[in-house]
Amino acid sequence: MISISLYNVTLILGARSIFQDLSWEIQHDQKVGLIGPNGAGKSSLLKLMIGEYNSEAGGGVTRAKGISVGYLPQQPDLDPSLTAFQAALQGNPRVAELSKTLDDIEKSLGEPIIFNNPKKLSHLIEKQQELILEYEALGGENYPKLVRQMLVGLGLDEGEFGKTLSVLSGGQKKLVCLARLLLAKPSVLLLDEPDNHLDLPGKAFLEHLIGDYPGSVILISHDRYLLDAAVTHIAEIEDGKLTTFEGDYSMYMLDKQERLLRQQRLFNVQQREIHRLETSIKRLSLWGKLYENEKFTRRAQSMQKRLEKMDKIEKPVIDRRKMDLQLNGWRGSNKVLEMLGVNKFFAAIPLLQDLNLTLWHAERVGLIGPNGSGKSVLLRMILGRDLPTAGEIILGPSVRTGYYAQEHETLNYTQTLIEAVRTTAPLSESSAVAFLLRYLFTYQQVSQKIGDLSGGERSRLQLALLVLSEANFLLLDEPTNNLDIASAEVLETALEDFNGTVLVISHDRYFLDEVVDRLLVIEEGYLVDYQGNYADYLARKG
Repeated sequence: MISISLYNVTLILGARSIFQDLSWEIQHDQKVGLIGPNGAGKSSLLKLMIGEYNSEAGGGVTRAKGISVGYLPQQPDLDPSLTAFQAALQGNPRVAELSKTLDDIEKSLGEPIIFNNPKKLSHLIEKQQELILEYEALGGENYPKLVRQMLVGLGLDEGEFGKTLSVLSGGQKKLVCLARLLLAKPSVLLLDEPDNHLDLPGKAFLEHLIGDYPGSVILISHDRYLLDAAVTHIAEIEDGKLTTFEGDYSMYMLDKQERLLRQQRLFNVQQREIHRLETSIKRLSLWGKLYENEKFTRRAQSMQKRLEKMDKIEKPVIDRRKMDLQLNGWRGSNKVLEMLGVNKFFAAIPLLQDLNLTLWHAERVGLIGPNGSGKSVLLRMILGRDLPTAGEIILGPSVRTGYYAQEHETLNYTQTLIEAVRTTAPLSESSAVAFLLRYLFTYQQVSQKIGDLSGGERSRLQLALLVLSEANFLLLDEPTNNLDIASAEVLETALEDFNGTVLVISHDRYFLDEVVDRLLVIEEGYLVDYQGNYADYLARKG
C-alpha cells in the first residue's frame, strides 16, 4: 500500500532549482534513509511532503486516505514556557480527548434518559468499548508512564523533566520534540536528523523504535551505523534527482558502485556509436555535395534523425569533488598528556573522579559516555578553559592543541569567512579565498558572515581553521554531527594520515570504528580504558 506519492514535483527556492520532475512512492511499511550531500534538498523534500513548500509546474503530493504524517524538523519549535514533561505529554492530544470523552460517557450511562432507553444504552456502550480500545492502544492510564519511559530512553535525564524548555539546550529540546512525535504514532514519520545530540544508548533506543514502528519512516541521517541498523531502503538525492535502493546503507554502497560502473560502460559504448554515426553523417553529407548524389544526402539525413532520437545516457560522475582536508601535524612530545588524580565537582557534587590517564604520540583515542557525563568538561580542562577541582593535568612541552567545538562556539559569527581565515593565519586575501575553495565554499560565500552559514558549512570552516592552527594534538567534540557522509569520510582519512595525536568525543559509531584504536568510557564519573575501536568495546561488553 502506498502511503505518500510524489509525482513530477519541482522545487525552486529563490533563483536556485532544488529538483525538477521528481517522483517517489513511499510504501506503508518502508523504513527509508534519505541521504545526499549537504544542500542537495533533503530537508526541502520533507517540507514539500508536509505542505510547507509547494511544487511548481503542476506536480504534487498525494496521501492515501486516513494517512497522518508526523514531522520532526532540525530546529524544534515548542512553547518555551512548558516544562519538558508537559511538552512531551501534549504530544498526543488524542489521549486527553479520549479520556474526557470516556468520562462524559461514564456520567451519561447513569442518567435515566439513557439508562431507561435500551437502544440508546446499547449504542453508548458500543461507543464506549470502541473508545476504550483506542485509549488503551495509545497507553491509556499508563500514558504518563510511557512519556517518562520515552524521554529517559532517548537520553533525557529525569532531573530535566521539570525544567522549562527555555533553559534546555537545543539537543534536549529536540529529544522532547522527538518523544512527542513518537508518542503521537502518525502513519508516516518524517525525521530530519533525529539522532543529532543523542548519546549512544539514545541512538540504540531510536534504532529499535524505527525498526519496530508500525508505519512508514523517512529518516534523514548522516549516521551510517544507524542507516545500517534501522532502514530497509535508501533514497539518495543527488544533482536534483532521486534514486532509490533496496537494503541498508552498506548494500546501497555496493549497489551504487555497480550501477555507476554499468552506466559508465553503457555510456562508453553509446559514445562510440555516436562518434561512428557523426563521422558517417559528415562523410555522406560531403559525398552528397561533391558528387551531387541525393542517395548519400538521404542516408546522411536518415542517420541524423536516428542520432537525434537516441536516448542519451548521461555520463556518470564517478569521482565527485570533496573537501581537500589535510591535517598535517608534526611529531612533538612522545608523552602528549598526563592526568594525575583529577577530580571535577560542581556545587560539591562529583562529576569526574580520580582520573588517571596518559596519552602518547600518534594515538587515536575515542571518548564516550552518556550525555551529561562530563566529556566536554574533560576536553575543556585539558585546554585550560576549565580548572579541575583537584589533581593535575600536564601537557607535553612540544604539544600544540587544536580544538573543534561541538556547538561551533569557537567561531565568531560576526566575521566573514575570509576574516576568520586571515585572523588565524597570515594569508593574503587571494590565498585565503583559494584556501576556502578547497573546503567546498563558493566565491560568493567567502565574503559571507559566518552566522549566515548552515551547520554543515560551519563544521567545514572549523576544520579548515583547525588545519591553519598547525596543532599536533587535536581535541574534537562531535566533529561529524553536521557533516554529510562524504565529508565525514574525508575527515576519517585525514585523521588516519595525521602526524599527531587525536582525542575525539563522538556518538558516531561508524566513525569510531574507522578512526580510533583506544576507547575511554566515562562510567559513573570514572574513566575506564579499553583497547580497540567501538566494535571491540561492544564485543567486550557483550
